Amino acid sequence: MGKIDIFYQNSPKNLGDEMIKYTSTKQLSIEEFKTPFYFGLDKNNRWAKLAAIIPWDDLAKIYYETLCDDFGRPAIDARIVIGAMIIKEKKRLPDEETIEEIKENAYLQYFLGYEEFSHKTPFDPSLFVTLRERLGVEAFEQMTRAFIERVEAVEKSKAPKVEKKDQDPPVQDEDKREGKLILDATVVPQDIRFPTDMDLLNEAREHTERIIDTLWEPNPGVKKPVTYRRKARAAYLNLARKKKKNVKDIRKAVRKQLGYLRRNIKTIKILLKPELGKPVPLETRDLRLFWVVQEVYRQQKEMYNNRSHQVADRVVHVLQPHVRPIVRGKSGRDVEFGSKLSVSFVNGYAFLDYLSWDAYNESTHLKDQVELYKDRFGFYPESVIGDKIYGTHENREYLKSHTIHFSGKALGRPPILTKSELRLERRKRREEQGIRNRVEGKFGEGKRRYSLDCVKAKTKRTSESWIAAVFFVMNLAAWLRKDLFLSFFKLLEIVKKRWMNRSKLAFVYQS
Repeated sequence: MGKIDIFYQNSPKNLGDEMIKYTSTKQLSIEEFKTPFYFGLDKNNRWAKLAAIIPWDDLAKIYYETLCDDFGRPAIDARIVIGAMIIKEKKRLPDEETIEEIKENAYLQYFLGYEEFSHKTPFDPSLFVTLRERLGVEAFEQMTRAFIERVEAVEKSKAPKVEKKDQDPPVQDEDKREGKLILDATVVPQDIRFPTDMDLLNEAREHTERIIDTLWEPNPGVKKPVTYRRKARAAYLNLARKKKKNVKDIRKAVRKQLGYLRRNIKTIKILLKPELGKPVPLETRDLRLFWVVQEVYRQQKEMYNNRSHQVADRVVHVLQPHVRPIVRGKSGRDVEFGSKLSVSFVNGYAFLDYLSWDAYNESTHLKDQVELYKDRFGFYPESVIGDKIYGTHENREYLKSHTIHFSGKALGRPPILTKSELRLERRKRREEQGIRNRVEGKFGEGKRRYSLDCVKAKTKRTSESWIAAVFFVMNLAAWLRKDLFLSFFKLLEIVKKRWMNRSKLAFVYQS
């Protein structure tokens, strides 16, 4: 007798029914399962709201500019393609899961422009890779601008109209200063393991061994070149399995791996000896990989000879040679491996202004970011809020020449202030610091809620498209939150008016 049966025998009937409830039934067939969709979809759903505000025609025009007009198979509808990219980043799904999610969700199909629910696959998941290769940072920047223009147009249409007599005279764009420009930079890490010299040399050696096998296969009658791959693998594992590695052991293992790699590179050059009338017997991918391996060998050999761990344009991953180490100096993560971004934050929306795979000083891009602000909105900002690093003499002179206020502390000897002035100055600094924290929160949102914490694209262009797509989707989510707050405040206004009307009626009745 089971525990549940004993419990029912020793307990009152009502007590057992309240604590444990289970009805044994057979599984219904999928045709008998009732759905609420014959009542229609909810117009207040987030995907329905996004579908109404996104300028699909403008986005489609930007997307079709990246395609060829007179070559290739017919293109898939731009709304389906762009919408699927938005769904993928918004829900942080893999490529395959995104397609399955679209097949199962009616709201997502409505968002993509479907006229009726369909069980068909919209496209193959591998198309996402092609899209990231086709689209770049520029395309997503144009899409963001089109979306912001659409939002501003909708907000202006809903705003109350002001009579002409109350309007101020128009201000010229050159003299107009409006809004706050918040600047900051961050590093977006790539999906690579922490690089060490031994791991990098071992990976490069394995790739050279595979290339040698590829070049030798068409000539089975020729003696296969010697690679000593078993000895090289054993030498690598002898060090990798040690819990404590001293400098002498690491240096000895690196020297051995450099010797094996040098021998393999020399063998590949002999096998690639060009012959008249014959193409290079390697695919483009392997040929590019061979160039990267030679650069890895050169850098590691230079650092070994100089007993150093620094070299210019250091390669930290064989398959992603564009990734560079960027020193950040933050607690728990001194060095990050990925791309560095300079971002502008305006009115709740984040704009990707500059992306580089090499470390740089973000203060050198302040002028360009201010000019981008003017290009986006038609006028200069009233103030620029940024970290201390942006407050260089050159940047301050530039902002002063354009009558733009900078939030940082003034250079030079601090002025003598009274206690009230000092309190006012400190309060102003705290307020500006709180405003600057908004862009830090946007970085946190991108790395926790979205996929900026680990970019899993492999090539340079697809990684840049991945990052730009996340910023585009974060701006869509920012509009959704703003729309939700506005709806909440409108509801409060309605409740307030009804309460005031009831209070007036009650007062009249009592009178």
